[in-house]
Order: sequence, then C-alpha cells, then structure tokens
Amino acid sequence: MALTVLFVTLIVFLIAGVPVAVALGGASLIYILMDGLPGTVVIHTMVNGVDSFPLLAVPFFILAGHLMNTAGITAKIFEFAKALVGWMHGGLGHVNVGASVIFAGMSGAAVADAGGLGTIEIKAMRDAGYDTDFSVGITAASSTIGPIIPPSLPLVIYGVMASTSIGELFAAGLIPGLLMAVSLMVMVAWYARRRGYPRDAQFQLSRLGTTFVAAFFPLLTPVIIIGGIVTGAFTPTESAVAAVAYALFLGVAIYRTLTWRHLLRVSMDTIKTTASIMLIVAAAAIFAWILTANQIAESLGTVLLDFTSNKYVILMIMTVIILAIGCFMETIAAITILVPVLLPIAAKVGIDPVHLGIILILNLMLGLLTPPVGMVLYVLSQVSGVKFEQCVTATMPFLVPLVLVLLVITFVPEFSLWLPTAVYR
Repeated sequence: MALTVLFVTLIVFLIAGVPVAVALGGASLIYILMDGLPGTVVIHTMVNGVDSFPLLAVPFFILAGHLMNTAGITAKIFEFAKALVGWMHGGLGHVNVGASVIFAGMSGAAVADAGGLGTIEIKAMRDAGYDTDFSVGITAASSTIGPIIPPSLPLVIYGVMASTSIGELFAAGLIPGLLMAVSLMVMVAWYARRRGYPRDAQFQLSRLGTTFVAAFFPLLTPVIIIGGIVTGAFTPTESAVAAVAYALFLGVAIYRTLTWRHLLRVSMDTIKTTASIMLIVAAAAIFAWILTANQIAESLGTVLLDFTSNKYVILMIMTVIILAIGCFMETIAAITILVPVLLPIAAKVGIDPVHLGIILILNLMLGLLTPPVGMVLYVLSQVSGVKFEQCVTATMPFLVPLVLVLLVITFVPEFSLWLPTAVYR
C-alpha cells in the first residue's frame, strides 16, 4: 500500500509541475511516515547521498564551463572550427558540430554548450543566410555531444551511483561522442545538398594557423584534463579543480577578460546550478533507498528474466524505458532513480556497468531534445528568439542520426569498452 502511494504521489507531483527534488523528497517522506519510520531517516539518507568525494567534481566542472563562456573563449573555439571545416558545403553546420566537440572537452554539459556556443552559432548561421530551422536543429543536436565526450557531469553522477570508475567512464565516452559528431556532419552534408547551402569560406592554411594560435590555450583544456587522468597526475575529481584553475589562468592572465564583477556573477551562477543538482541527488538518494529496501530492482529483474534471458532484448527494453523516462524527467534525477533499478538487471545478463553508463547517458541526452522537459530546447528558444514549438519541430530530423548511433553503441559494446579496456584494464 505504501509503495503504491509513493509512486502515485510522485507522478501527481511531477504532473502538477512540482520541482523534481521536492517531488522525490516529498513522496519519499510520505512513504517513510506511512511505514512508521522516523522522519529523520529522510535527512540522514539525503546527507549520505551527497557525502561523496567524486561529487566534488560537479561544482568545479560547472564553474569551469561558466568561466570559459564568460571569458570569451567560446568565440575563439568557434573561429578555429570555422577555419577547420567551414570550407565544406553547409560549412557553418559542420562548424557547429566541430565547435561542440571541442567545447565538450571543457564543459561536460549540454545546456552549457547550448547557452554558450549556441548564441554565437545561431547568430552566425542566420547572418550567413541559413534557414532558422536548420540552425536551431543542428545547434540543439550537437550540444548533446557535451555530456558524452569527457569530461562529463552526468557520467560523474552515474559513476558515483553505480560505484564505477569515472576514469573508465570518461574513456568510454570518447568514441561514442565522435560517432555522434560524424553522424551529425553526414546529416549536415545531406541538408547542404538538398537546400543548396554553399561553402562559407575557402580553406586557407594561413587562416587555420592564425585561429589555431588564438585558440591554442583553450584547446589545451581537454588535453590537460584527460592527460592528467590517464597519466595518473590527478583523479577525475581533481581534474575538475585543474580545469577551473586553468580557466581562471586563461581569463585573468592570458586574455584578461575576467573582472571581479564577472567572477562574482559566475560564482553565483555556479552556486545556483550546483545547489539544484545536489538537491536532486540528495532527494533521489532517499527514493533509491526505498526502492532498494523493497527489492524493486530484484522484482523487476525477475519479471524481465522470466520474459527473456537474451541480453540484447533486455538492452532494447531498457532503452525504451530510459527514452520514455528521459522525455519527462531531468537528467540527474533520472540517473539517480534508474541506476539502482537497472544496474542489478544488467549484472545478471552480463552487461558491463561502463557500457550501461554510456547507454544511459546517451538515451537521456535525447530526452533533452524532446518535450515536455527538453532543457536544451528551452535554452535555445531563449537565445534564438524562436518559439519552443518551432525548436521542437526543427530538432526532430536530427534525432534520426543520434538514434542510429544510440542503437550502434547499445548493441556493439566494443565502441564503448575498447578504450577503457586498453587504458585501464
């Protein structure tokens, strides 16, 4: 009875538009009181849920992304990408994807990509005569590369929840992220031929060299982060601190674009974002504890295994479940709820937890491009001045290559596991 009330209350809260953290915590508190447990259980479990050293990476990666945007570094990345691939048909579409791949190695968040690079990209594409639907659609789709290519905030959260090596997860995301980029560039080429988009610039080695020199220091950011992790110079959590220190160095000492006023605003934005994420993680911890205590994962696993023991069928079922939840729930909340349920099932059929992590995050990234949640769509609607409904329509065609990549990554685990196996195992 109490479990039924738990799920019904959560659904009612979410439909009513109650913030996810409040919905999870409120539904859990009602369950705890109905079950006769003291209310202090909620507080203790929530505190324990965020009492984790790897979670320290979250505020630092968020801060690093804000610093990069505020310091004007995104514009230098965009100009370098333009010189590198802008000579192709539909050049600014390819630039859009290339810039997102580069920025992914700095921010690790789709919303940061959409809000930072998106403003520059959409304006440049509009000024060059590209259709608004194409500009918004490719900007939205390419922003989802950010949380797949390391470093990645969602992968940090997953690693904490699943007790899985964050270093291995970072390594596992590199090839899938590049596959996403290639698939989107193929889509851009198709659009360019269909709509007659021209080359935006002739390839000039001198211009490439000039923009490379201008963007050289920002381009070192992913090298420092990933290189430090691989060589053992610092842990994934410590790499986030290194990213912040390097972003401050660029903004204050190299480009001198960061003022005290900028730093104050960036710090406040980071505090707000971190607080909302940590509150969700804490509230989801008590919800996950209730699911674990009632052996929900074991029960669901028994039902699935009674239906089929085929690993690939179970992977397809998981994909459908994650996609459905991703359409209605924020990424961090979905991770914290789904991991305790899906991880035991994956273990029973031999699915590597690192592989499961990449599948989970890639699925949830597609949720950022679909209503009613669709955080990336809301951000792009604000920065582009396009109605939310138009953003949804513009993004739909670009889901096709991303879904194809999702299927390849899901059913060919080697794309996710080859690099972490070569580096860590």
